Amino acid sequence: MLKDFKPVLGILLRFIIIYLVLLFAYQFYLNSFKESGLDPFSRMIANQVMFLQNSMGFPSALYDDIPKQQIWFHVKTGFVTRMVEGCNAISVMILFVSFVFAFYKGTKTFVFVAIGLLILYIMNVLRIAGLNIVYSDYPKYGKMTHDYVFPAVIYGTVVVLWLIWIKFFALKK
Repeated sequence: MLKDFKPVLGILLRFIIIYLVLLFAYQFYLNSFKESGLDPFSRMIANQVMFLQNSMGFPSALYDDIPKQQIWFHVKTGFVTRMVEGCNAISVMILFVSFVFAFYKGTKTFVFVAIGLLILYIMNVLRIAGLNIVYSDYPKYGKMTHDYVFPAVIYGTVVVLWLIWIKFFALKK
């Protein structure tokens, strides 16, 4: 009976191992920047969001809050949001990578992961910029967009990428 479940158990085991290795590596990365405030990857995203917002006509600036490991976005006339480590979507990317590599299919796995990570990165920058704009111009919709709309966008992107991976690559004979 166990023989029938062997492929599923193999995929599940690969997913769990990859997920845990990436999660521990990411935690090690975060721990190495505890004293200097927000980690460099999150800081890079904040800078790109600020650049995008400025390009779109939303004057923006960043203010470091090193003790609390966060960066505040000042958009137009006030502080609208803050960026913390969880905003960088690394945990979502780890989940995405773990799932795709659980269904490993050679070189195309690496190509798909690279393209998928780029898509998720762009979606996350757009998500944060969109959230800042909503909080700046439509503050009464801020909580709803933060809690429901934008998480649906980023997780929805992951699900669509997973479906593409499964349908067109992983289950292709």
